[in-house]
Amino acid sequence: MNAITQNPRTPTALFILGPTASGKTALALALAQSRPIEIISVDSALVYRGMDIGTAKPTLTERALCPHHLIDIIEPTESYSAAQFAADATRLIHEIDARGNLPVLVGGTMLYVKALLEPLTELPESNAEIRADIDAQAKQHGWAYLHAQLAQFDPITAERLKPTDAQRINRAIEIYRVSGKPMSQWWAEDTRTHTLPFTPILTALIPEPRSLLHERINQRFLNMIEQGFLNEMHDLRARGDLTVDMPSMRCVGYRQAWEFLEGTVDYDTFIDKGQAATRQLAKRQMTWIRGMPEIQTFAQLDVKGLNQLL
Repeated sequence: MNAITQNPRTPTALFILGPTASGKTALALALAQSRPIEIISVDSALVYRGMDIGTAKPTLTERALCPHHLIDIIEPTESYSAAQFAADATRLIHEIDARGNLPVLVGGTMLYVKALLEPLTELPESNAEIRADIDAQAKQHGWAYLHAQLAQFDPITAERLKPTDAQRINRAIEIYRVSGKPMSQWWAEDTRTHTLPFTPILTALIPEPRSLLHERINQRFLNMIEQGFLNEMHDLRARGDLTVDMPSMRCVGYRQAWEFLEGTVDYDTFIDKGQAATRQLAKRQMTWIRGMPEIQTFAQLDVKGLNQLL
C-alpha cells in the first residue's frame, strides 16, 4: 500500500461509509439538520440516470434537504471509473469547503474510497483493439477460460478475481498484452507517497448483530419491488441500448431482475438471488472497511456522536 500523509491546513471531509442498508443516508440527512453540509455520493450505482428504485437512490425530497453530488451524472450506457470519481470528489471537497459547508462523503463503493485515499497505480492506457479481441475470445470460450489463462501469467491477480468478473479479467489480460508485465507487478512496483489534499475523518456504520443487517437487506429488496423496481427494469430493457454485460446492468439487483424479465428464472428465485447478492455485497463492503486503517466503526451512530468527531 502506498504511503499517505495529511496536511492539517487542508479541508476536512467526513466519510460515512458502511454496507448497504446500514443507515448511512439517514444519518447524513440527520446531520444536515444540525450544520451546513453537502453530500458527495460514494456509490457506483447512483451515478446512473433512470436507475432510481433498484439503487435506493435518495428521493428528490431527501435531496432537497441539502445539496447532493455525483448522482444522476451519466447514462446507463456510459461508464464512470474510480479514477474519475477520485478527481471529481477531490474537486468537490474543495468547492464545498470554500462555500463554508462540510463535505460529507456517503456510500459503500469501497473501490472509490480506495481511489480517493490512495494514489492509483499508473497502468498502461486502454487499447480498444486488444479489448475487442479479448471479448471475442470470451464469446467463443467463456470468461472462465480466460480467467484460467490469466492465472498462467498473473496468478496473484487471478486469485483475487472471480471467473465471472469479465470487466476486470479483460483489463488484466489487456495490461499484460500491452506491456508484457502483469498487473500485480505494476502494483508491486508502485512505491509513490501521497499527500492527501484534504483531512479525512473516516467513520463506518456496521449494524450488529449481523442478522439485523440481513433482515434490513431482505426487507429493503421487497420494498423496492413494491415501489416498482421491476417496472423500472422493464423500462430500462425497453430502451434497446443496454445489455446485461454493461457495468450499469451488473449492479446488484439489476442483473437478477434482467434474468427474471428474460424468463430464465422464476419470481421466487429472482427474490432469493437478489437478496443473496445484496447480502454478499454487504459482506464484501464490511471486509474492505475492517481492513482500513484509522477508520472508526460504529454499530449505531447519531448526530451528536458525529459532531463530537468533527
